[in-house]
Amino acid sequence: MKKYNVGIIGCTGMVGQRFATLLENHPWFTVTALAASARSAGKTYKEVVEPRWKMAKPIPESMKDIIIEDATADIDSICSKVDFVFCAVDMKKDEIRALEEAYAKHECPVVSNNSANRGVNDVPMVVPEINADHIEVIKHQRERLGTKRGFIAVKSNCSLQSYVPALHPLMDLGVNKVLACTYQAISGAGKTFETFPEIVDNVIPFIGGEEEKSEQEPMKLWGTIEDGVIVNATKPSITSQCLRVPVSDGHTAAVFMSLDKKVTKEEIIKRWESFSGPAQELNLPSAPKQFLHYFTEDNRPQAKLDRELENGMAVSIGRLREDSQYDWKFVCLSHNTLRGAAGGAVLLAELLAAKGYFD
Repeated sequence: MKKYNVGIIGCTGMVGQRFATLLENHPWFTVTALAASARSAGKTYKEVVEPRWKMAKPIPESMKDIIIEDATADIDSICSKVDFVFCAVDMKKDEIRALEEAYAKHECPVVSNNSANRGVNDVPMVVPEINADHIEVIKHQRERLGTKRGFIAVKSNCSLQSYVPALHPLMDLGVNKVLACTYQAISGAGKTFETFPEIVDNVIPFIGGEEEKSEQEPMKLWGTIEDGVIVNATKPSITSQCLRVPVSDGHTAAVFMSLDKKVTKEEIIKRWESFSGPAQELNLPSAPKQFLHYFTEDNRPQAKLDRELENGMAVSIGRLREDSQYDWKFVCLSHNTLRGAAGGAVLLAELLAAKGYFD
């Protein structure tokens, strides 16, 4: 595989730091540019992030002395150094949309962790095991933007990564109704226990915008490309509640579902354990060997025990049983800053690289 030079836009925040650690020894991608706000521009990466480094791994040696550039003012300079960029900025949505489009129009592809462009109907929002074919809409997006290389591709919301992969292998059974209650880690808010003392011994029953994303974004993942845009699916009907819980990493979901077709517990588990997608078929570097793991123990999955499964890129499922109101219920778990955030974006970039979209 060809090697690509990449930039991290929004390199100083928690997701940006996660990108840095994931890309440190990546076999395909080398970080050659770092960008953040004007406050950080002109300083070395080490100088800016060392006082607020939140990762368990140390700051990558290869990035410590890179001078951070201004994500907005230095687009020309950044684009001259890279083949594409990852974006994880903390800005208003309209500002993010404008920024990402500016990079794309500079003929620099953008793989975004942000939500700002997820609703744009010619921007693919991809989980590589589920809807890899949606990257084909990029040619239509390029026509709209007037670009030859530049485009924007996004990953989906972190809370979806636990329960949507579990539902996907069952869709041909007619999943028609879903209730998903998510119990979300504090790293999803960019926090640690030291910076979020009010979460200790507490549960906060509201995460702004999260329930809307949890109910609407799966419809795009299961949608189809028609006339150059992605048309959302209309089923299943999803309702959700999203709670912030005192867990460092790992989003758990309690899921209830109804199906049009009758199926046994054994058949559902078999479908989960045997499921794979393009990420596995292409043997992408960040892809888990087995995407979905089912635990038979009543007390699994647990965030503390299972979030790092397959380098944090697998989804854990357990407690499948029949339900009195819906047909089935189960619990699932994914690592929100790996599979759900930076890791999911790196996997998407690997898919795009394998398919030649950065060439």
